[in-house]
Amino acid sequence: MQTCVFCDIAAGQAPAVIVRQWSDALAIRPRSGGVNDGHVFVLPRVHVQDAGTDPEVTAAVMRRAAELMAELPAANLITSKGDAASQSVLHLHVHVVPRQADDSLPLPWTPQHAARAAAKNGATS
Repeated sequence: MQTCVFCDIAAGQAPAVIVRQWSDALAIRPRSGGVNDGHVFVLPRVHVQDAGTDPEVTAAVMRRAAELMAELPAANLITSKGDAASQSVLHLHVHVVPRQADDSLPLPWTPQHAARAAAKNGATS
């Protein structure tokens, strides 16, 4: 197996800002800072490629992400499987993205995305 940065983080062999840890998972801040304040990845301590590989591990990660989301008034829970779905690290991870009504974060299914796309294409309302 090639080196996996999330496995290295889980093993304590790579740096990360750990927000919360459990026996089966970690919540870490993205190195890039994330898309907004409070954005974290929840990842299993064991190597699982994606959410479709091991349903039991995926369920545990989702449960941990739900614990974090319970502390937030609004949030997105996002994961990807495969290159076509924009999975960039081949280790299951779930994004917990806190949201506010005025955050302007353009996810593909939101009005903010449509407005940004329209502005980019020179369209007006």
